[in-house]
Amino acid sequence: MPRGIWAGTVSFGLVAIPVQLFSAVKGGTPRFRMLHSKDYSPLQRRMVCPKEEAVTSPEEVIRAYELAPDKYIPVTDEELDSISPERSRTIEIMDFVEVGEIDPVYYDRPYYLLPSKGGEKPYQLLVRILREANKAGLAKFVLRNREYLVALHSIEDVLSLITLHYQEDILSDEEITPADVQTDSKHKSQLKKVIARMEAGFKPERYKDERREKIFALLKKKEKQGTVEVPEIGEEEEKEPVDLIDVLRESLAKTKEPSG
Repeated sequence: MPRGIWAGTVSFGLVAIPVQLFSAVKGGTPRFRMLHSKDYSPLQRRMVCPKEEAVTSPEEVIRAYELAPDKYIPVTDEELDSISPERSRTIEIMDFVEVGEIDPVYYDRPYYLLPSKGGEKPYQLLVRILREANKAGLAKFVLRNREYLVALHSIEDVLSLITLHYQEDILSDEEITPADVQTDSKHKSQLKKVIARMEAGFKPERYKDERREKIFALLKKKEKQGTVEVPEIGEEEEKEPVDLIDVLRESLAKTKEPSG
């Protein structure tokens, strides 16, 4: 069982159900590190000032919003913290809507909500009612200092929470609608027949990430051929540890030596 990333309550009306939040997606894409081709040392990302052509220390880095080319508005961490939403232990449902009314373009990231101790019965009741009514609860939810719009609905016997994009994040129809053209009724009929022949139920196990599988197969093959060892940084320049007691004794001895 994976660890929960949040614990609190789902609330609406006089109902409060203790729950825990779990990610519904696990990272399966292989990640690669960038190494130096000469000695295989892992490379580091640094902030570089192009004007001074030098690495900038973290203490000298500030945030800024680009208002226009070469025109920025500096913003401090304290200013951002002052307007960040307060941490919440409640997912308060504001409305119940038909699941089909939520356009899939609004869906972002899926999670699972599981009952905490003492909340099993009301949890199962809510899951069953949402499934039978084909409803989703819309709520605001704060996670990691960010406020999300979320939809809660049932998947089998589990409550699912999906973060949603806000309306201002979605491109309007005017920006993406193609030009209107006349369609031929004959071609329309033929296309409908093709689609009808290809109809099938959604079985996600049928669809595989073939590129990911090929990458893992390649890595397994290359592992048998041999791996490279990353050298220890500064191994050649390693020195004996300094004995602070000896340093203090030497310093005291020098202060007691007669001058002149």
